[in-house]
Amino acid sequence: MKTDIIQIEPSGAGIEKALAETEKAAAFRGLDPKQTLRLRLLAEEMTGMLKTITGQTQYRYWAESEGNVFSLHLMTNMQVDPEMRETLLKTSTTGKNAAAKGFMGRLKDIFLRLGESTDANAFATEYGYGYVGVVGYDASVDMSPNAVLYGWSMSAYRDAVAKHQSEEPEKWDELEKSITAKLADEVKIFIRGKSVEMVIEKAF
Repeated sequence: MKTDIIQIEPSGAGIEKALAETEKAAAFRGLDPKQTLRLRLLAEEMTGMLKTITGQTQYRYWAESEGNVFSLHLMTNMQVDPEMRETLLKTSTTGKNAAAKGFMGRLKDIFLRLGESTDANAFATEYGYGYVGVVGYDASVDMSPNAVLYGWSMSAYRDAVAKHQSEEPEKWDELEKSITAKLADEVKIFIRGKSVEMVIEKAF
């Protein structure tokens, strides 16, 4: 089951409709009130970060479900020329971004850098957040328009942060305090074709 695709404007218009579609998806699969609230909270966290993003970027939101497994999608168009694609696939991913605050701040930063960066080396360095590099995909194997070129995984990030708690305890603290990190089974952010997409996965 896939809901209607809702366009969210830079002003935030469309967010309430996106949340309503999420609740419709929950009702379609027969989720109870507590489960529906959890799914809506994840949608609120995802769409809420858009309120702090400036610019004229438009977003597309929808929810999908198969049985009791749900995925919430947020996508925006981007422009990546062939030279940048090649650079992205070859750039190492180490470093930090001190500007991103909180777990959702980190997610927003990754999302924005994938969609807006003009300096692939700079964005890729911060994209890994020190420990977790992005997942590379071999474009020579899959050259389709919707091929995934790069991806980031919350579960991989959580595992890496857990191993380095003593070095940077604030990252683990962010995860512990984050609604999204607590409720979601997985969060992924990746380049797909000419778009950047965030997916939150939750099974009930």
